[in-house]
Amino acid sequence: MRRLLAVVFLVLPLSACGPAERAHSISPEVSRLPPGQVAYLPPGETLRNGYPVSPAPLTADMARGLLIMKRQVSQAEYAACVRAGGCKPLDPAFRELRAPDLPAVGLSWTDASAYAAWLSARTGQRWRLPTYAEWVYAAGDAYREETPLPAADGDPAQRWLAEYDAQARRGQEATEVRAFGAYGVNATGLMDVAGSVWEWTDDCYTRRILALTQGGAAGAAGADDGADRNCGIRVAAGRHIAYLPDFIRDPKGGACSVGVPPANLGLRLVREEGPA
Repeated sequence: MRRLLAVVFLVLPLSACGPAERAHSISPEVSRLPPGQVAYLPPGETLRNGYPVSPAPLTADMARGLLIMKRQVSQAEYAACVRAGGCKPLDPAFRELRAPDLPAVGLSWTDASAYAAWLSARTGQRWRLPTYAEWVYAAGDAYREETPLPAADGDPAQRWLAEYDAQARRGQEATEVRAFGAYGVNATGLMDVAGSVWEWTDDCYTRRILALTQGGAAGAAGADDGADRNCGIRVAAGRHIAYLPDFIRDPKGGACSVGVPPANLGLRLVREEGPA
């Protein structure tokens, strides 16, 4: 009888620890990217004389390199945050998703930020959403930025038609959530970059107004008259850039959009050096 009791006491602690709890027994695995630079098109829109034009590429200097999760946050990991009270439950369609090998989806930008704060407190490390430039740097060749129309095309209608065609092609993309690794590993060691799940970044939608150069040529490069950041709309990155509102579930809370986040929105976090 004494031997049987000993076995029972040994089994109970193990059975009490589900896959979500075991997921955070150690810090999430990251890829360490070396210092470097990345050229990218700034997110948002660029206007001159009231018409959209192609933005000039920007260059971001990653002087300290980058530490970023090798894979997206899993359903089991997000469920652990919900049970701990650090994250709000997802909408009913996603609430019971707790697989350890599938990415968490149906997340708003606020959900993603709350998870980063909870993970930081739990691990004693500093976790946050990546900037768009950091995401492009980590994605490497797996991410292909859409080539914009020339700024001097002289016909805004042609640009709008091209953008409509691009949106129509996007509507044909597969959105099935698949197990980690299904879309391969890129050169920087990240799984499933530009797969079927888009990832939140910390960037806001920005409208940039370009000044006309002296002489008034509408297609000529000009100085930046200023930028208007709208953080009610955030930038998500995947097969292409996407602009999405910070979905809220309670209309009394106030936000740009009330509703359910799409089923292909997840997150992958950056870890900063040093303690939280």
